Amino acid sequence: MKQVLSVLGATGSIGLSTLDVVARNPERFDVFALSAHRQTDKLAELCRRFHPRYAVVAGETEADALRTLLADLPGVQIEYGPQALVDIACAPEVTTVMAAIVGAAGLASTLAAARSGKRILLANKEALVMAGDVFMSAVRASGAVLLPVDSEHNAVFQSLPAGFDYGLTRCGVRKIILTASGGPFRCTPLSHLPKVTPREACAHPNWSMGRKISVDSATMMNKGLEVIEASWIFGVPAERIDVLIHPESTIHSMVQYEDGSVLAELGNPDMRTPIAHAMGFPERLPSGVADLDLASIGKLTFEPADFARFPCLALSYDALRAAGSAPAVMNAANEEAVAAFLAARLRFDQIPRLVQEVMERCDLRPVNELGCVMEADAQARAWARTLLNEWAGAVS
Repeated sequence: MKQVLSVLGATGSIGLSTLDVVARNPERFDVFALSAHRQTDKLAELCRRFHPRYAVVAGETEADALRTLLADLPGVQIEYGPQALVDIACAPEVTTVMAAIVGAAGLASTLAAARSGKRILLANKEALVMAGDVFMSAVRASGAVLLPVDSEHNAVFQSLPAGFDYGLTRCGVRKIILTASGGPFRCTPLSHLPKVTPREACAHPNWSMGRKISVDSATMMNKGLEVIEASWIFGVPAERIDVLIHPESTIHSMVQYEDGSVLAELGNPDMRTPIAHAMGFPERLPSGVADLDLASIGKLTFEPADFARFPCLALSYDALRAAGSAPAVMNAANEEAVAAFLAARLRFDQIPRLVQEVMERCDLRPVNELGCVMEADAQARAWARTLLNEWAGAVS
């Protein structure tokens, strides 16, 4: 039976890779809906290729533009706004949701998919970082199937015993080891970091990603968010999650067992591998990824993660241990900081400073419903914008 697929964030790198896998396996998938924020031209091209029933964009202006572009394709119904995203995530016809909207904007629709019992291919980190307890409770209550798409969590998932059920207490696992490339500034003198430009920060050495995620990789906030994700997905505390720098990005993550065994998943740095794994699970699908040639790579190297070089990683561990609204606050502050950096309003080295100050100023509270999450998010953004205004003129 075909999976009926909604792709949330279809025009981003994850969405495009997902649709590439769909195109290679047309007998396995029907595309029900595609969403984009404002890239109407790109979304129109995808609609012509995959003929979804629905296309969703950010606002009325984008919807009007898309209707003009697709005037000769009347079979596609065009909607806009956050509720439309929720609707295509929980539509009864949909079996599978690729949750690939970057940032807090993807939280409500991803949570809707969980509450509706869908098969969720999770690429949106914020669903777990901001609302891990709420999201995982929804997954368990509805019987949703959660399949991680991040290469690191997918690698851990593949390295776990059969029958894993979102908790490692009975699996003989000692710890999870998340690998990280170290980004473009792994060896850069610290004195240069204040001078880093957005273009330099977005030039990841191994992976092709969007601008926001690329900056997060450069600061290692991306890995910090993955630590929090791993804690929720696999049911382990911060003390049992390690981060290891692995510049070749060949080993995507590892699981260490109580008997001393370490299992790892290897592959070329191409997101189509974990996407195809999640889309086809428990079967394996053609992904279009080239075979891994270890002989040509020659060596695999490893380094400890340096918290002094990557303070955002340390902040993530702090947020995970603090629990409650702390991860949501940290995530919101980071989104504001990265946006300011990309707009040349904040230096690269000020990103972790802004995040830390917002975390120190915000009131931490328990998070047991989506409203609590959004209140914490709003408070953190307000503090971040206040600090950015106070710091205006510090960028030179």
